[in-house]
Amino acid sequence: MLTSEKMKPLLPGKEEKTFENASDALAHIEKIYTHNTAYLRQEFDAFTSDAQTQTARVRACYPFIRIEVKTRQRHKTPLAFGYVSQPGTYESTVTRPDIFANYLLLQLSLLQENHHVPFTIGVSATPIPIHFALGESYHLEGVITPEKILELPNIFDLPDLVSMDDNIANYGFEQRNNTAHPLALFDAPRIDISLQRLKHYTGTDPVHFQNFVLFTNYGFYVDEFAKMARGLMAKRDPATDVGDEYEAFIEPGNIVTQNANLPQREYAPGKIPPRLPQMPAYHLARKDGSGITLVNIGVGPSNAKNITDHVAVLRPHAWLMLGHCAGLRNSQTLGDYVLAHAYLRQDHVLDEDVPLIIPIPALAEVQLALEHAVADVTGLTRAELKKIMRTGTVATTLDRNWELKDYYIPSKVLSQSRAVALDMESATIATNGFRFRVPYGTMLCVSDKPLHGQIKLPGMADEFYRRRVDQHLRIGIRTMELLRDVGMETLHSRKLRSFNEVAFQ
Repeated sequence: MLTSEKMKPLLPGKEEKTFENASDALAHIEKIYTHNTAYLRQEFDAFTSDAQTQTARVRACYPFIRIEVKTRQRHKTPLAFGYVSQPGTYESTVTRPDIFANYLLLQLSLLQENHHVPFTIGVSATPIPIHFALGESYHLEGVITPEKILELPNIFDLPDLVSMDDNIANYGFEQRNNTAHPLALFDAPRIDISLQRLKHYTGTDPVHFQNFVLFTNYGFYVDEFAKMARGLMAKRDPATDVGDEYEAFIEPGNIVTQNANLPQREYAPGKIPPRLPQMPAYHLARKDGSGITLVNIGVGPSNAKNITDHVAVLRPHAWLMLGHCAGLRNSQTLGDYVLAHAYLRQDHVLDEDVPLIIPIPALAEVQLALEHAVADVTGLTRAELKKIMRTGTVATTLDRNWELKDYYIPSKVLSQSRAVALDMESATIATNGFRFRVPYGTMLCVSDKPLHGQIKLPGMADEFYRRRVDQHLRIGIRTMELLRDVGMETLHSRKLRSFNEVAFQ
């Protein structure tokens, strides 16, 4: 978009057009967003190169989508989204059509199919912060002088945390002061800050994230995932009857290994990072985005909440926790699996957003896929599975050294809750899945039994890792493949949506 002629922003109230076709509406969204972000980058380049103090305010705003529904309809769609439940005006700001084009096209198409009303696309009054216009790969503070940084708020809009919250996701929405109902759980600034933080924490661009996400708390799973992914990318004999559903493997630094058995395409160049990010992400990518992402979130509920707060804006189809846990039953042995069907929430990081009185249900579709995946990978019959897998309540704590408390305090609560395992992430990930309408599940592996004298020691851990990590990871991957086959109609069910929901998935 940048030319030798100085650009001007597309202003609120301008470029407002109506469309009957979702593709045409998306094209206009792309036009507005591309133009206004290019304008901001142009002005920022002038600001950084100009030795004089700049005084003129620079502003450009996000595009918006609006529909007006005048009659109440009974919707017969099998999907739990794609329509509004009552008459009214509905509107949301949108961002990054380069990432969300397919998602937006689907949501708009469903609205058109269910309501037969035109879309209004225009320029909103919500400013695009300069950090977001520059993109998640741009480190502003490393480019401009301290003096320019002090000038920056006087010239450009900066991220405003007052306008970024999760009230829609937490509480639904209420129409106030004749404002429009929201179409989506997240507005544009909330999405943009999460895209920035995903790049920071995971070391990969958000565009590489896939629709099915595995979270783990150990680097051993990353090693196995990378080994398996590189094997899938390796050149094979054309006569070998192996499907090539995955087209690339992307690692931190946006290092891309393409499938040698498929036509090669151009990716933006990556760079090996000097050190791994806090929560490195690895992506086994499919062309349609329905591949598998693995994120090593490390240990603790704070990390688990942090990463899922941000992955949620990408609207994945499912996420699972694959990690280690303390087994709480005498009948368990090291290496056994635990399929969570309930959660004892002692992590407390989401208590304000999702009060403890709110139940976090197990999702039948995910539970069945996990159980079938264990059977597929282990080759065991249903009766034999009971010897290595327990289904029950998983307790999640924020205290890594919970075992060092007075024995009778944790054991009493764990006994009353009928917990079969304890970890530090699972309830957090499940609760944020419930909160953000992302299907969730948990499959853990017993690595120690502190209540029974089997604490995690280096020698025991090494042997355990050798025996179980590969199988556990393959169970997670197989689960995602089964969920992908289930389809969106079944996976994104009404059980995750309240009576007062946005139209977008």
